[in-house]
Amino acid sequence: MKLPRRPLTEADVTAESAFFMQRRRVLKALGIGAGSLALASPAHANLVDWFKGNERPKAPAGKALEFAKPAEWQSQLALTPEDKVTGYNNFYEFGLDKADPAANAGSLVTNPWTLKIEGEVGKPLTLDHDDLTRRFPLEERIYRMRCVEAWSMVVPWIGFPLHKLLALAEPTSNAKYVAFQTLYAPEMMPGQQDRFIGGGLEYPYVEGLRIDEAMHPLTLMTVGVYGKALPPQNGAPLRLIVPWKYGFKGIKSIVSIRLTRERPPTTWNLSAPNEYGFYANVNPHVDHPRWSQASERVIGAGGILDVKRQPTLLFNGYADQVASLYRGLDLRENF
Repeated sequence: MKLPRRPLTEADVTAESAFFMQRRRVLKALGIGAGSLALASPAHANLVDWFKGNERPKAPAGKALEFAKPAEWQSQLALTPEDKVTGYNNFYEFGLDKADPAANAGSLVTNPWTLKIEGEVGKPLTLDHDDLTRRFPLEERIYRMRCVEAWSMVVPWIGFPLHKLLALAEPTSNAKYVAFQTLYAPEMMPGQQDRFIGGGLEYPYVEGLRIDEAMHPLTLMTVGVYGKALPPQNGAPLRLIVPWKYGFKGIKSIVSIRLTRERPPTTWNLSAPNEYGFYANVNPHVDHPRWSQASERVIGAGGILDVKRQPTLLFNGYADQVASLYRGLDLRENF
């Protein structure tokens, strides 16, 4: 019996030294030596670029943003170092390794940009790049971020509440869910060109929330981090942050928001529904089928051997604000 393809995750990561050794072995097996990389056939072009380390343009420095720092959204938690927030990412459109997005996302053009809000709304909207940072007052919010792969960060995101954006479009009474879609641009995103590079996922990446989750004050349309506009590897120019959910719900580089009557498909749930639920609420009592969710590895300033673990909190520590959204819902069945 042929088993379904399972996308790779943190649990499958190879040691860095073995990873680079394997690159050299695969190149040798393909008959592609250091002296022949420039002569590789077009059919091998994407694969060769990936094994060379994707010599792509560096991402431009983000411009400084003007924003408020409301006291209710600040925190005494120690921030994750900026270089880890911008250098340790999952963005499979740019490769599977945590360093690949920072290395490869410089090819992503984020201005001009168009975001469409449509579907079950009274006033469909189309916003451009400037609208994303000027239409609404920006504020810094320090949020915990918990990846489904059992690692965590504390990040000073900059953005505006999603409910303000949705209110402009005037959702109708038929709007029960909110569907999101990432940019589809294979010419700029190597993982969309090649399933080997992109983890075997179907693109464009799609995500969704219930309307009450989307309208919750914690849900943030994010345009910046550490005082500056988002870098491409973090989802420029616009990404979603839902801090009580696992990080894969935080869809990046959004071009479409559609309000719907029916629950929309989501990329990871389509790929492996027994592993990645629609809700994806952080829950230490519901393990991933292949690892425990009871604790998490904290991404800090130290190196690979300086590992700190801490207990995972229900709803990532935001239970007081969001638990009422799920009253009466079986969180094991609706994971």
